[in-house]
Amino acid sequence: MRNLLARLAIAGSIAAASVAASPAFADEAGGAGAASAISLAQAAATLTPGKYLWEDDAALGPVSILISLPDQRAYVYRGQTLVAVSAVSTGKEGKETPVGVFNILQKKVMNRSNLYDGAPMPFMQRLTWDGIAIHAGRNPGFPASHGCIRVPTEFAKKLYAATEMGATVEVTDIAYVEGVPAPMSDAEATARANRATDDTETLSGFLASR
Repeated sequence: MRNLLARLAIAGSIAAASVAASPAFADEAGGAGAASAISLAQAAATLTPGKYLWEDDAALGPVSILISLPDQRAYVYRGQTLVAVSAVSTGKEGKETPVGVFNILQKKVMNRSNLYDGAPMPFMQRLTWDGIAIHAGRNPGFPASHGCIRVPTEFAKKLYAATEMGATVEVTDIAYVEGVPAPMSDAEATARANRATDDTETLSGFLASR
């Protein structure tokens, strides 16, 4: 949560920027419909269970993922550009999805749970070694899993193809705010803070010498 709060502070009063191309609504079957000239973040509010938005050519760069528990949404970035949004289903009461910053530790096109009777976990992307992962699964529009982050099957396929091992995934209990920067690992956040401190010290030294 601290990571997202820090990025929200960085974002400050940045005006929401619309994605240049119009996003397309898609469902499990991959169907699409016009989403008008509104941004992905705005369109995300109208998503129904099992649907997602994806701008294939919106940007280049490494993929990172923000999961908002109150929104029940996944927000996917390439670099600092939001390129996809999906409805999700996270952990139900008593099996809540943990909040924090994670990295993708393992990827398997088909995995089976060793905790829940071999339940299938298609397009699995592991976040912890004790059972938390992103994978395709039932998406009723509310928290219903045993802790994993379930996403629509077609979205799971696209996300699996887009991510790399080690990609940053942030799970937060804060609602998404349009314009928030992409998730970053704790190491990246520390490095950025250190660079900002160094820049401030350099400027202060320069001003003091005048």
